[in-house]
Amino acid sequence: METIITGIRQVIDSINDTPLKNIGDKILAGERITPEEGLLLFEKAPLPYTGALANWVREQKHGNKTYFNRNFHIEPTNVCVFACKFCAYSRLYAHREEGWELSTEQMLDIVKSYDGKPVTEVHIVGGVHPKMNLYFFIDLIEKIKAHRPNLHVKGFTAVELDYMFRKAKVSIEEGMKLLNTAGLDSMPGGGAEIFHPEIRSQICDDKVNADGWLYIHKTAHNLGMHTNATMLYGHIEKYWHRIDHMDRLRQLQDETHGFNTFIPLKFRNKDNDMSYVKESTVIEDMKLYAVARLYMDNFPHLKAYWPMLGRQNAQLTLSFGVNDLDGTIDDTTKIYSMAGSEEQNPALSTTQLVSLIKQVNREPVERDTLYNIVKNYQDADVAEMEVNPLYN
Repeated sequence: METIITGIRQVIDSINDTPLKNIGDKILAGERITPEEGLLLFEKAPLPYTGALANWVREQKHGNKTYFNRNFHIEPTNVCVFACKFCAYSRLYAHREEGWELSTEQMLDIVKSYDGKPVTEVHIVGGVHPKMNLYFFIDLIEKIKAHRPNLHVKGFTAVELDYMFRKAKVSIEEGMKLLNTAGLDSMPGGGAEIFHPEIRSQICDDKVNADGWLYIHKTAHNLGMHTNATMLYGHIEKYWHRIDHMDRLRQLQDETHGFNTFIPLKFRNKDNDMSYVKESTVIEDMKLYAVARLYMDNFPHLKAYWPMLGRQNAQLTLSFGVNDLDGTIDDTTKIYSMAGSEEQNPALSTTQLVSLIKQVNREPVERDTLYNIVKNYQDADVAEMEVNPLYN
């Protein structure tokens, strides 16, 4: 430990910029950095400096452990009443014949296709379809739980929920209680995009605003449900918009402690109304992850969503504060490849994920949705796993 502290101390002392050095001192002392200091890291700090600090924090929290889970995704529909400028996979309701709409039976068939397989989570998100209402999804969740009671159901962005509750004429509290009682265990973090109205009004003006998004998550937390949080970065936002976004999340986490993980999502410019916007560079990506790890000090986990980054860049994030690579994922409806994913058919076997993590000298740990450890693969033999159908 003393050697590690000496190493990070040398990194901090090597910086000639006094304000940046002061930030390093605060982080080493376990003190919270301010919004102004977070902005300074974005604007002035060299990437090796932020990376070293972020890796220090990551290893203080988690050592070399890198988490993943065995999960699969269901996208009920890509038909949507909203027209977000950055979205490449949705189809407006007026053109719904161009999209897909899964029935309850079709979605149950997807769940049943994993019978006998050691998945722990089903992740359900999709477009906002006016006919797929609150009670449609309550029925779906109840049927999933009746078929496989121990399967963790993580479902519905705050955008989907806001529309469901308004259409059903129930309060947020009532709607969340109904879903939780039906078997909804936790929420993903989608739909956050960028909270500040200056940006939100340009990229997703017609869907739930920042206050609404945060209140839905707060309500879930108050019911004892855990949720995740995201941020869509690398488009028309400025650095200060990112800090504003992260600060609102940090404040709610101080209040409720209900967020599991923060997930920065890289903007992709394929086949959407923002195709003119250049995508961020890998250097900018790593800077974002590093600053997020340093600023989001009360978020236990920082996740890199490997389908959108690509496998090699996802590996790289593990040196910039990230300690989670999401899961095996089965992109049955190709929502991610449609949205510009680096991975055209995103899915990894457990063996491939373990190998991916081991290649960069990290410790692969399978978790459940709430970060309870299922199995540590540090001493697993990848060659033996490759011939075992349990892991592939």
